[in-house]
Amino acid sequence: MSVSDTLTPPEALTVRAFRSLDELRELSTTWDELLAEYPLATTFSSSAWLSSWWQSFGKGRQLLVLAGFDSDSRLIGLAPLSISRERYGGFPGLRVLRLMGDGSGDSDNLDLPARPRFEAGFAQAVLWYLVQQKRDWDICQLNSMPVSSPMANALVDLLKPSWLMFEHSERCSSIRLPETWEGYLQLLSSEDRKNLDRYTRRVQKRYSTRVYRCTRESELPVCLDALFRLHQLRWQKAGQPGSFGSVERCEFYQRLSCTLLDRGQLEMWVLELDGVIAATQFAFRFGDRVFQLQEGYDPERSSDRVGFILRGAVIKQLILEKARSYDFLGGVDPYKAAWGAQPGKYRNLHFARPFSLGGIALRAVHHGSEGKQWLRDNLPGSVWNLLHKINVGLRPGREQQKPAGGLPRSPDHRADSTTASTG
Repeated sequence: MSVSDTLTPPEALTVRAFRSLDELRELSTTWDELLAEYPLATTFSSSAWLSSWWQSFGKGRQLLVLAGFDSDSRLIGLAPLSISRERYGGFPGLRVLRLMGDGSGDSDNLDLPARPRFEAGFAQAVLWYLVQQKRDWDICQLNSMPVSSPMANALVDLLKPSWLMFEHSERCSSIRLPETWEGYLQLLSSEDRKNLDRYTRRVQKRYSTRVYRCTRESELPVCLDALFRLHQLRWQKAGQPGSFGSVERCEFYQRLSCTLLDRGQLEMWVLELDGVIAATQFAFRFGDRVFQLQEGYDPERSSDRVGFILRGAVIKQLILEKARSYDFLGGVDPYKAAWGAQPGKYRNLHFARPFSLGGIALRAVHHGSEGKQWLRDNLPGSVWNLLHKINVGLRPGREQQKPAGGLPRSPDHRADSTTASTG
């Protein structure tokens, strides 16, 4: 049974493909309306995030945003995708279909938002479109989606009968904020409760202190420069390269900050000691959820625990403002658990047509040595020999094409995952 045999053209749904940011601008208002009706919506699925990301990281990628419309021309779902040429395992130059925002290490919680009750129809429409355009892509990787993503569930149901599909998870963590600061303190160890008060009082005695949130565009250059500089100092001292050695990433944060500030969603916080910025946090709000993305503090001030003090002050203020989640995003580092974070997971869904070049590469990567044996047993000898020669020619020691990707926010951001497969 071929993949097209399991699909039929969607009824009462129309899919349009948008291939440039200029074309996408006509969806800006209806995009926001769609997210307002999508229960799992976050900043990462917003036009503000994805458009800013694309302007910084879209070079060398082909935009493909699929929009679904009902019979009344109402936007009912979005599949923000892109295509890039990448080395995949031992296979050079494969066309990888990703969620828009994936591939640089900056985005989490990506998704395909759809209005309730339209998920199955839109998933069918998206797959139908991809089958018709099968010459344009080899492998689809939908990474860091919410575990309960309705569109992911609908896609899995459609993919199971005849596609090659693998699922695995990535770790993440977040704090479920209680209604009061006193209630939150009960999530901390007795030692951390004492230290939060003790270190805060100590710096207030030693310095003239100020904690504030960036609320004016005129403040952004100073705050962002401090974030870039302090983040780099911290990680370079730890022997890590740091994220903000990338010009593209710095431009992304500058562009994104202006957009989020204009929308009232930026949560960029600063701790000053004697008028000098000693610690920063870069976060943003969507509804009652706050996503903490990057931070930096002066390593020369580590004994003052400036990062620790700033996080405590920020969480206290967010609780007063009725925030109900402080999301650390990827990783389950011990320091996150110490702040009361609970572990969670993102969902990765990878698929391809079974006997296509993409399917061969996908099986080989996900099955490792078992996949090689399967390929040897099932492929014609001439095809196996050709693939073997390609792989040998691209092993380490020779110049290779590097896949798209960026620096993680912390060593644990992209943790090992458990893999399950179907198909």
